[in-house]
Amino acid sequence: MLLPPAMLKIALPATLIALSAAALAVPGGPIGSLQPAAYLCELPGDATGAAGYRVPSEDFTIINANTYNTASGRGTYLLTGDDLVLTSGPKRGQKFHRISANFLRKLGPDGKDSDLRCVRRVINNFPAKDCSTAAGSEQAARCGVNDPVRG
Repeated sequence: MLLPPAMLKIALPATLIALSAAALAVPGGPIGSLQPAAYLCELPGDATGAAGYRVPSEDFTIINANTYNTASGRGTYLLTGDDLVLTSGPKRGQKFHRISANFLRKLGPDGKDSDLRCVRRVINNFPAKDCSTAAGSEQAARCGVNDPVRG
């Protein structure tokens, strides 16, 4: 059934407005981007040692509004609200929770925050001890090197 021209003048704009509002709604929040910077990743330390133990294999650098880089290559990411998903490249499928503009927490397979944290490198960041050299030591236990869930 065709609408009369007077009804079409009202129905068409109303339909377009309704459709555009649906297109702007994004599950998880508005689409955003991270500031270009290096994100250094680490596992927490304890009172008997360093404050954190670096995990260089998890480090990445934000290149621009949708691209990241690692030692293994480039990929893309999507940030919706505080949910960061690496959508292609060497870290494809990894998910992070943005705690603040400078702090990310990697999500585990269960979707909950894991121990791994990635901090945007700024002038006052200290290099933490490196987990890549920890195999077979007490530090390895703290780093999760021998732990199949973390390592």
